Amino acid sequence: MRCFTSKMESIARKSMNVCPFVRANSAASLRTLANNSGLLNIAKRCPVMGPALKFEAKHEYSTSTKPVHASAAQAAVHAQPVENVTQLEGFKTNERPFDYEAAVSEQLEAKRKDHSYRYFNNINRLAKEFPKAHREREDDKVMVWCSNDYLGMSKNKEVYETMIKTMQKYGVGSGGTRNIAGHNRHAIKLEAELAALHKKDGALVFSSCFVANDAVLSLFGKKFPNGVIFSDKLNHASMITGIKNSRAKKHIFRHNDMKHLEELLSMYPKSTPKLIAFESVYSMCGSVSPISDICDLAEKYGAITFLDEVHAVGMYGPHGAGVAEHMDFDAHLKAGMNRPAHRTVMDRVDLITGTLGKSFGVVGGYVAGSTQMIDWIRSFAPGFIFTTSLPPAVMSGLATSVRIVRKNLEDRVNQQKNVRYIKAQFANLGIPVIPNPSHIIPLLIGNPTDCKKASDILLNQYKIYVQAINFPSVPRGTERLRITPSPHHGKVISDQLIEAIDDIWSTLELKRVSDWASFGGHCGIGSAKHDTDKPLWTDDELKLTNNDLNCNVYDPVIKPLEVSSGIKL
Repeated sequence: MRCFTSKMESIARKSMNVCPFVRANSAASLRTLANNSGLLNIAKRCPVMGPALKFEAKHEYSTSTKPVHASAAQAAVHAQPVENVTQLEGFKTNERPFDYEAAVSEQLEAKRKDHSYRYFNNINRLAKEFPKAHREREDDKVMVWCSNDYLGMSKNKEVYETMIKTMQKYGVGSGGTRNIAGHNRHAIKLEAELAALHKKDGALVFSSCFVANDAVLSLFGKKFPNGVIFSDKLNHASMITGIKNSRAKKHIFRHNDMKHLEELLSMYPKSTPKLIAFESVYSMCGSVSPISDICDLAEKYGAITFLDEVHAVGMYGPHGAGVAEHMDFDAHLKAGMNRPAHRTVMDRVDLITGTLGKSFGVVGGYVAGSTQMIDWIRSFAPGFIFTTSLPPAVMSGLATSVRIVRKNLEDRVNQQKNVRYIKAQFANLGIPVIPNPSHIIPLLIGNPTDCKKASDILLNQYKIYVQAINFPSVPRGTERLRITPSPHHGKVISDQLIEAIDDIWSTLELKRVSDWASFGGHCGIGSAKHDTDKPLWTDDELKLTNNDLNCNVYDPVIKPLEVSSGIKL
């Protein structure tokens, strides 16, 4: 029997490339079949296995060699074309098919038990009553405090009127990928506007910034096989996915830890292709990266920089280009649409990605960089090449939105003023705000059950919508409510939020700052203050108005980009 089994296993291995039946079964299944004494008679009738068995009957298997292996497989191949293979007669198995529904049910139940299951609230935001929304019933209205529509551009009259006119003329769809009917004047204009915003030579629009991050980062690994990617520990899932898909060697450096990043970079020769991937504003905690320091390390060790400005575009810098622009605020304010006389932090960043669905209020994502870099991505990234482009109406509306945001400094100022007011009031009440210098207001709760309870009470009793943020969006034990004021969240509705939060903290007996301090601090709360929570917007910057902008910002002539179409204009 042992000899028979060995013989059948050997034949099975040699037939892997020529027999569709063998190829379709797992190794474990083939071992089971090899123990079936009736299988030999069935195999003899197979047009592939039959000739192989006859050939093998003439040879002993005591010492198997590569030439014998090759000869046996060759005999099987030449015996009968694969196309004419027929199903083995009389083959039966007691093996049951995999129970997909049971497996899925088990996985979902596990998510419910560990409190990572996601519940979606029916929130229908009202354009004419922003930041209000209604729930299932239109008379059940709530105040939205956690939207990423940071500036309220989704309700901007000029934007949606532009979209309506474009839709009436060009329809609701793009017609295909950019290569097939989906490239048009609206794409060309939008990419030119985005490149001008970041003062780069090129830009490329994607269906989302998740796709943009995935496409660019994965391309780096595929086109530079010996490349290494260095990623901040708190990077967004889109960047993590792109890095995984790149199959490049990677190192994760501790969040905003420049010493750790340099230790990792120093492990490789300067000639090794390297990319540092990081964000400007980290959305769940509100921390801000030291962009200039990262650029210093990149230049020292021969790396390129990849900066995700998703939660910063529109809100930082005199024109809303993000934190990189904000680092040279006065120089960019004076220069307007022109490049400052000296090399800025934004100039030093090689690739900048951003979203079109947050501060710009519509949908989509993009990457901006040098002409060569953008053309390289346009030419090789599957996530761009094989995706249907955004509809003309969406792109025309976005081009309009970018222009409005760029010249509306007061919206950025008013948002920051609202953020400061709310943070100050929470501090007076001992409400635990994770310290940060940005517009994000994360209220630490520390467990998923209470976090969900607090969110539900706010929604059902106070008509205030603030989504609970639990694992895997944040680490276990750091569950929180995430509040994002807009320029339209004035003092009256802010006071309503503050009062409601204070009541809930008392009702649920949630930890306040003093309580966290007694535990030695957590997430920066209850510990010694650091400069890391000093606001990016200074008091002097908050005194600025639209009248302080350079006049070239209001209606600039922006030339189309040659990289948008792939031809020199």
